[in-house]
Amino acid sequence: MRDLPIYKLNISMTDESSGVEFVALVDKPAIDEIGYGSGLFLKFSDEKYTFKATDEEKQIVSGPLLVPDAPIYRNEKGQEFYVEFSKESIYNIIKKFFKQGNTSNVNKMHDAKQIAQDVYMIESFIIDRSKMSPPIGFEDLPDGAWFGSYKVDDATIWNEIKAGKFKGFSVEGMFIPEGMKDAALISQIEAILRS
Repeated sequence: MRDLPIYKLNISMTDESSGVEFVALVDKPAIDEIGYGSGLFLKFSDEKYTFKATDEEKQIVSGPLLVPDAPIYRNEKGQEFYVEFSKESIYNIIKKFFKQGNTSNVNKMHDAKQIAQDVYMIESFIIDRSKMSPPIGFEDLPDGAWFGSYKVDDATIWNEIKAGKFKGFSVEGMFIPEGMKDAALISQIEAILRS
């Protein structure tokens, strides 16, 4: 890891625009591209954790959606930095995701024009070894990771998953950097991410 600034991301529990709105099926699963809270859209992809077809007969895929304290490299128009989520922010994100009823909000490759019909969340939990072991094949996920399973009733999407076109999940939403008090730096990051 390079010596770059790290920004912790969180959400506002009172601002309706903040939080995870969609989960995308992506070819390079990760927690990558970033934006900044005030009206900018975030999407994450290109992570080392991919999903697995946990039940081919039932057409279910499972995998991590967010991993705590995992630095995510960003290079936005030459400005390099990392972002990451704490266990607490992931917990808040999950609460709000369910409260807003976003479990059927799925698209392909972060494309708002490619809504994945008939793909919906059927399982979601936080990895917590004090309660249970992580799922088989995902033993390296740290406590605090958000893990989920999606039922895929769309035959075309299921065939794309089986063919390897989609390899994992990637969250989309609005996030707020924690502890940023430097107004000039916030404005600079906003300008970079809006352009």
